[in-house]
Amino acid sequence: MTRIVLVHGIAQEVLGPETLLSEWYPALSDGLTLSGHPGVPREEVSMAFYGDLFRHRGHRGLGTPELDAADVEDGIERDLLLRWWEQAARLEPAVSGPGDRTRLRTPLLVQRALDALSHSAFFAGLSERLMIGAARQVRRYFTEPALRERIQERLAAAVTDRTEVIVAHSLGSVVAYEALCARPQWPGVSLVTLGSPLGVRNLVFDRLRPQPAQGRGSWPAPVRQWVNVADRGDVVALAKELGPRFGERVRDLPIHNGARAHDVRPYLTAAPTGRAIGDGLARRDPGGGTP
Repeated sequence: MTRIVLVHGIAQEVLGPETLLSEWYPALSDGLTLSGHPGVPREEVSMAFYGDLFRHRGHRGLGTPELDAADVEDGIERDLLLRWWEQAARLEPAVSGPGDRTRLRTPLLVQRALDALSHSAFFAGLSERLMIGAARQVRRYFTEPALRERIQERLAAAVTDRTEVIVAHSLGSVVAYEALCARPQWPGVSLVTLGSPLGVRNLVFDRLRPQPAQGRGSWPAPVRQWVNVADRGDVVALAKELGPRFGERVRDLPIHNGARAHDVRPYLTAAPTGRAIGDGLARRDPGGGTP
């Protein structure tokens, strides 16, 4: 019986559902415990895993294929890296800002962005190829329809008529949102988004399905309550509040995760997150739909 479905974000391609669940479940349990909830057994939690769909096949080298600034495509990849750079510079004195460099040609501009991000606490320890690879996964999700559908089908396969809460991190929140919008027949669930980029104009929000109308995104029919949790220093969650984009029914919660602001584990261990998940478990609407 799956009461909670977890949905991961980018850069999980060399892991698997059980590996990720072994990392997420203790943090999930801690957050529930710290919020005063008794917790849920591991067998009632599942991971909607899609990372393998991004895994490179037949690559002869070691690890992630080599990528550099010249490999970054114009459009989503370039713009996403620049937005991360601008946000990191805003939040961290050690990161120099773009300034007039935005007039440079793409490879040189991207290289400056990557160099600057390497000094960010948020991206500490990440190589250039991993940063580029992260932006590439976002681009592929939005520009490859077959891949987009396969990823959403992974979530659909994990959701049952006993599912009460979907907890989605980073790009996983986009997957969860679109899958929920596309399946109005699903039973009522609570949605908890962590470090979500859903509200980022142009790069994410305006590319959603269904298409937002007059600056407002659709409300997913099966969702009876939606709690969005964001750290102020989370560079990926460029728009911290989703209420202005998806309606006042979204409850936006600010938290502090420390240096690794986008890491899912401090998101899950936070008592406000645990409280949101616990509240979703306690308020299942047998009739489905929204309250």
